[in-house]
Amino acid sequence: MIGFIEAIKSFYGQYATFSGRATRAEYWWVMLYMFVLLGIPSYINVGYTFMNEEPSLLLQIWVGLFSLANIIPSLALAWRRMHDIGKGGGWYFITLIPLIGTIWYLVLTLTPGEPYPNRFGEPVDNNSSLKY
Repeated sequence: MIGFIEAIKSFYGQYATFSGRATRAEYWWVMLYMFVLLGIPSYINVGYTFMNEEPSLLLQIWVGLFSLANIIPSLALAWRRMHDIGKGGGWYFITLIPLIGTIWYLVLTLTPGEPYPNRFGEPVDNNSSLKY
């Protein structure tokens, strides 16, 4: 199974690669990484707001710049995750349907990848070295 560091290396190593496949482990390790670097600072700023204080400008700038820098690799990873279950990357846009779409996409990301080659390529071999 791919580990945290390998998943982050793959995430940035395949910055704009929309072809190929990504395992559940790779996808969810990157989601944890994004939560820590985006979610926690965002929640801190919400806490400032609840305490009737000014949100931290530095945290707002961090969240904005980090989000902007990671739009393309995040979309590419989502595309590759959909490829792993045999679906086209456009399935990501199911999230545009309020609530139901997000739940459906969550279920798709939790679905095990196809263990055989599909139209998007060979299954990802987690025991071999990563190729970028």
